[in-house]
Amino acid sequence: MLKLPTALRSKNALIALVGVALIAGTTTVVAQTAPMEPIQWDRRSLERLDRNVRRLERALTQRNAAGQPAIMEPEPEVVALTGRVTTMDRRLNDLENTLQRVNADLERLTFQLDETRRDNEALGARLRNAETRLQAVTAAAEREAELNAPISSTSPTGDAGRDLAAAARLAASDPALGDRALQTVALAWPDTPQAREANARLGDLRVSAGDHAGAVAFYAAALEGWPDARWAGAAVLELATALNETDRKTQACTALSEFDRRYAEAAAAAVRTRAAGLRTRFACPARRGG
Repeated sequence: MLKLPTALRSKNALIALVGVALIAGTTTVVAQTAPMEPIQWDRRSLERLDRNVRRLERALTQRNAAGQPAIMEPEPEVVALTGRVTTMDRRLNDLENTLQRVNADLERLTFQLDETRRDNEALGARLRNAETRLQAVTAAAEREAELNAPISSTSPTGDAGRDLAAAARLAASDPALGDRALQTVALAWPDTPQAREANARLGDLRVSAGDHAGAVAFYAAALEGWPDARWAGAAVLELATALNETDRKTQACTALSEFDRRYAEAAAAAVRTRAAGLRTRFACPARRGG
């Protein structure tokens, strides 16, 4: 075995003793130093740490190149930071996976919600349509029942004039219900001027509906006894027209003759002109003395 010279061995021993002393001294200082505050790892601290690490790497590289290897233990703070970063990275991965699952669930729930909303809207539309149809059917049934009920002979107001005025207004807006109201006037107030006028208006409603035969009956009831009323002259002309439409030309001409004899003198010029036109259209015999 190769033995080193005594002087060289003494020098190496001295270096070893100095190293031990330094290590012991450092240990004593560390032991006597109060615990340091936790490092605040902000951006500047991390940059400073990075620079120090790079210096240490260069120093280690130089020592290794010079044949003086060194063993360095990482700083406890670095170890702790690395562990915390690893833990945070794992937790972030878990959180990301959880968020992905939550997003998938939310997308599925949103799709289901949209489908449910569309179904509800369609169901609501069908329900509203059904309600509208039901209301229409109910209203139609109520109206049909009202129109087919027996005609009342009781005065609604207790006054013939008011009954007739109300029935005339109703006939202007709703002919079907107005017809029933006018019939009520004729039944509640028989043998009165209001009943006669109501029959004349009923004849007008029949003419508007194309029921000339029915119109004849109501005009005849209105003109029974040839009343002296402002509407009578025009009603005679309507009676004559309805008679001609039901193939009773002779009676139509007779009605025109009664108009000439009873109402022509007091009638307006337009009414007399219409009577003359009807007489020509019906080919009635010429008037005596005319």
